[in-house]
Amino acid sequence: MKYNAILCTIVLSLLTSFASAEDGQQYFAFSYFTGNGEHGLHLLVSQDGLKWDKVNGGVPLYRQTLPGDNLMRDPSICKGPDGTWHLVWTTSWKRDFIGHSTSADLIHWTPSQAIPVMAHEPTCRNTWAPEIFYDDATEQFYIFWSSTIPGRFSERGTSESSLDHRMYFVTTKDFKTFSPTKLFFNPGHNVIDGMIAKLDKTYYLFYKDERLKRPAEDGSIVEGKSIWLATAPSVEGPYTAGKIVSPMNWVEGPTAFRVNNRWLVLYDCYAAHHYGAIESADGVNWTDVTDKLSIPKEVRHGTVFEISQKEYEALKAVGSRQ
Repeated sequence: MKYNAILCTIVLSLLTSFASAEDGQQYFAFSYFTGNGEHGLHLLVSQDGLKWDKVNGGVPLYRQTLPGDNLMRDPSICKGPDGTWHLVWTTSWKRDFIGHSTSADLIHWTPSQAIPVMAHEPTCRNTWAPEIFYDDATEQFYIFWSSTIPGRFSERGTSESSLDHRMYFVTTKDFKTFSPTKLFFNPGHNVIDGMIAKLDKTYYLFYKDERLKRPAEDGSIVEGKSIWLATAPSVEGPYTAGKIVSPMNWVEGPTAFRVNNRWLVLYDCYAAHHYGAIESADGVNWTDVTDKLSIPKEVRHGTVFEISQKEYEALKAVGSRQ
């Protein structure tokens, strides 16, 4: 009887372990900034993408050390094939470089590296909202962001301060050498805050139409500052004509991810001082689920990324020590 009891215990333990490994539970982290971006890197964690908890009691995990405005806005994080986490961010309102750092555990980060992505454009006004994406098809990192180069395109400042952004990119495999900067996305108007997600062989580009006003389908002029979606068969395009997906205007910083076989997109409703959320089963029809979202009020533009259970528990433990 004693051996039967031991055997039953072992079998039950194995079954529990298998169930835990196969129950489909996902874990997510969300990099974000607060205030004007002067505080540093903040993280949230979640198990469903809707209810979010602060890491480290809301205290920044990392502060950038690059010269300039000492900002750390729009932090974007992704994992490389070797398991290293890579972070990029907006360092300044007017500089020609972005920031970069790495981590093995999302808690301890390397010294800040400046990547001078627009140093070759002497009139460039800014390098804003960088996003980092590892493309397994080409086995390299893509870093893309938005910049205004006066006189480069036909529009003449359709946003605040006469800005007229387009999206640019570089690629790298080692963060020591980078490809020449190229134009990434030009929908024919002011655009910013792009982020890429991949499903099967399709790349989904979520972005912000940065125009103050835009023409509607009926020819009328409506408010801009909304979230759009375009798709492509490869990371560099060509991308389809974009379609609006946000149910409201004056929003920015979309971050898209998959939860239980559906799309979930969070975005910063910066004019209303809260976060919004939409979901979709097919990437075509979207439902507003903002009322289901529980997220700290001070969260500003960042990126959601999937993490392991071990990483989730480690990040939760950092917060529990506060």
